[in-house]
Formats: sequence, C-alpha cells, structure tokens
Amino acid sequence: MTILLGPTNPLPDHARRILITGASGAGKSTLRETISSTLGMPSVEIDSLHHGLHWTPRPSFAADVERFTTGPSWVIEWQYAAVRPLLLSRADILIWLDHSRWTVTQRVVRRTLRRRIRRIELWNGNYEPPLWTILTDSEHIIRWSWRIHYERRAEALDVARRADGPLVVRLAGQRDVDTWVRGPLAQLASR
Repeated sequence: MTILLGPTNPLPDHARRILITGASGAGKSTLRETISSTLGMPSVEIDSLHHGLHWTPRPSFAADVERFTTGPSWVIEWQYAAVRPLLLSRADILIWLDHSRWTVTQRVVRRTLRRRIRRIELWNGNYEPPLWTILTDSEHIIRWSWRIHYERRAEALDVARRADGPLVVRLAGQRDVDTWVRGPLAQLASR
C-alpha cells in the first residue's frame, strides 16, 4: 500500500529529521534552506560534503554524513548511493519534489548558465564546467537531471510503500511547495 502525504496534510510532531529528493534542478537546496530556517534546525548541502577539489569525492564523505545525521534534528538532500541507505534509515520524513520534467529542465539549465557565466564557486574550489561539455560529458548536470527524473520518482514511491520507512510528502509543482511551506511546515514550526 502506498501512503503519500500532500501539500496540505499536517506533519507529525516528530518530523525533525528531514530528507529532500527530486531530480537535479527541482529545488532541493532551496527547500532545504527554507525548512532549516523555518524550523531552526541544522542543515548541510550534501554536495558540499561529497565534492572535493576537481570534483573528486572527499574521503571523509560517508563519515561526515554519519556525523551530521546523528543529531535529533536535521535537513539534507537524499543523494549519493554510498549514504542513501543510512540517510533513509534515520529520516522521519522524505519530501519528494515531483515537478514536471519541463520545469526541472528549465531550472537546471538556467542555474547552470548563471553559475557558469558568473563563475560562481560551488563547493571546495569547483565551478561549472564549460557549457560545451553538455555535448561530451554523459554526467553533465543537465543530462544527469534528465536521465534521473523518473528514477527519483520510482525511488520515492518505493519509500512510500515501505511499512518501516519515513513518511513521504509529494509536492508536485511550485504551487504545492508554496502551499506546504505556508501550511504544514509553518504549523510544525509553531508547535
């Protein structure tokens, strides 16, 4: 049986360890920051823990995630195969950003262009690669986002079917995100 909460369903009082999933460009980091500031809980961008200089995985990545998620409250993106089971086992709730592929693609393209043109440092000395690499790099963030869109959907639905997993909140579009932030998230903060 699949159990999904929507943008107006109240959150349980114990929802203090929060994961966010969705394709690259869905708005996971933005929502993570909103949840963190609204609930006053620790937050970290998982990419900053994973990526070392020259996009190499940091040797301390899994240990850093382990350490961060031992606390009673936190919010982090649900990414990277090496730590996804750990994150899921510790989470109370999984927020699934189920935006359309068109919406996500527009967002990831705009974000990538802005970061590249403005030479914005991302994590640990890394920058977006030259724009032409979308044609040559199968792991380019825009191609990656397109490829994993439906994979993230299947994963979220799998979690929603588990009797022993966290609650899953499905937010399908920015209107749902805004409704959830103003409603259930704000209500949880006021308790």
